[in-house]
Amino acid sequence: MDYEQKSIELHKKMKGKIELKSKFPLNTKDDLSVAYTPGVAAVSNLVAKNPKAAYTHTIKSHTICVLSDGSAVLGLGNIGPLGALPVMEGKAVIFKEFGGLDAFPICVDTQDKNEIIDFARKIAPVFGGINLEDIAAPKCFEIEEALQDLPIPVMHDDQHGAAVVTLAALINSAKLSKLKLSDLTVVVNGAGAAGLAITKLLLDENSEIGTPVKEIIVCDSKGIINQKRQDLNPYKKEIAKLTNFRDLSGGLHDALKGAKVFIGFSVAGVLMPEWIKDMASDPWVFAMANPLPEIMPQKAKEAGAYIVGTGRSDFPNQINNALAFPGIFRGALDSRATKITKKMKIAAAMALANFVGEPSPERVLPSPLEQGVHEAVASSVMRAAMSTD
Repeated sequence: MDYEQKSIELHKKMKGKIELKSKFPLNTKDDLSVAYTPGVAAVSNLVAKNPKAAYTHTIKSHTICVLSDGSAVLGLGNIGPLGALPVMEGKAVIFKEFGGLDAFPICVDTQDKNEIIDFARKIAPVFGGINLEDIAAPKCFEIEEALQDLPIPVMHDDQHGAAVVTLAALINSAKLSKLKLSDLTVVVNGAGAAGLAITKLLLDENSEIGTPVKEIIVCDSKGIINQKRQDLNPYKKEIAKLTNFRDLSGGLHDALKGAKVFIGFSVAGVLMPEWIKDMASDPWVFAMANPLPEIMPQKAKEAGAYIVGTGRSDFPNQINNALAFPGIFRGALDSRATKITKKMKIAAAMALANFVGEPSPERVLPSPLEQGVHEAVASSVMRAAMSTD
């Protein structure tokens, strides 16, 4: 199937992917008087006097703002708010279908971080949570950090959703290969939002999953990140202090020599098949660039990769944040959490890994379409949020 042409045709036919649907009947004057004036004044007074009633009498309890400035859309780059709109609509559909949450795409016509922060603060009363999406690094880190004092959960999905799903894939790949995460040398190619988030998650000590990994080497478009480089932003400087203990320099090929795992959040075609042959035996290749991965799965397999995953829906082992964000936000909203914590992210990753049961090279993760997977994530996240230990 030509997915691109089919998508264009269906979007044109449907004029987008979402619509607003009323829950109230409006067939009589009494109906109108209950849904709108005069009856609604009583509800407004109730919520004004008791803000918690917004969670029982309005859409706030189940509504997510999907907020983007269009500065880093999929693998398309900075295509602006209108270009981002179809993707944000897609996120809204996934929230609804997989998480039972009503989400709305808000694509703002500014790429100024302070204006975005101010805008998010001003619209926060409407929503139960804010999902930051497709905002370029390092601006995305600063925006997310600045909004953590809001009384609702705010998460940059490109960072944490992607990191959670990648961690789940690593957990099951290690189980399949009879290894521990602490045995792994990992190369992360791409030092943007997702790459730095998975790096930090894998560096943290957590007794339940056995991190940190043995070693992480992070590469950006200019090569291996190390402390000698003078062109690093503050976030990359922080990562340089925590990774690459052998002080390697050079390019991606140099980083991959002897490594067990390749994790790509970068651009299409940058991983050469012959480089996989220089990795450790039976390596794992997670090539998540969208829409085209760093290497196509068949080429990776032919080069010797044991486990291969991509971000795409049309190949096995889809390592995509669609597996994570509906359940994470569902669990956060159900527990009335005001933040999405590291403990909640680990719980989500464990839920995804455990859902598989017995992993195989072609199935280290469940499909986003599998019945019960998002409920399992939501339940695990809610328990983590409500846990006091």
